[in-house]
Amino acid sequence: MSIYWQLIWAYIKIGIFGFGGGYAMLSLVEKTVVTPGWITEQMFTDIVAISQMTPGPIGINSATYIGYAAPSHVNPELSGVGWGILGSCLATLAVTVPSFILVLYCSHFIRRHNESGVIKAIFAGLRPVVVGLIASAAIMLMNAANFCPDGQSYQLISSIAICVAAFCLVYFPLPTGKGKTVKLHPILVIVLAGIAGYLLYGI
Repeated sequence: MSIYWQLIWAYIKIGIFGFGGGYAMLSLVEKTVVTPGWITEQMFTDIVAISQMTPGPIGINSATYIGYAAPSHVNPELSGVGWGILGSCLATLAVTVPSFILVLYCSHFIRRHNESGVIKAIFAGLRPVVVGLIASAAIMLMNAANFCPDGQSYQLISSIAICVAAFCLVYFPLPTGKGKTVKLHPILVIVLAGIAGYLLYGI
């Protein structure tokens, strides 16, 4: 049962110190849950992928999924839907309650002092840090578990091609005729990537 207390304490810390949103929190989450062996690196990357595709903030979604998977991975006696749901609820509450309290207090404080030079200077320093944290999360996810899980060279080449194609489809507008352009919706890109993955690896 100690895994549940560990999950609560870990996600309380993540909820308090996880600056920059879900993507910026990923490196902190990875060190917290993968390093002690609660889940494997492969499980973590799969959970991140699921969290990105499902509705809701990635930080909360990943807490829900990790809370469900970790107890049975750490202790086989805790296998079962009930134990998993308990872990999901505890991890989700632990990551959201501290953030909720902090946001309530900070929003009140910032609203009263939003013209303060000190507040503006603090945010000027925080913005590039958030960008750096998100970039570190992107680099962290460029690992073998994501791009070459079975150690096959064709997987690496195919994964890089899918990654580059997805980036280009989302970032660069496509011509539609009559001088107009349009960017593909990320949901459509996710669907296309899933189809490509099935054709490449599932058949």
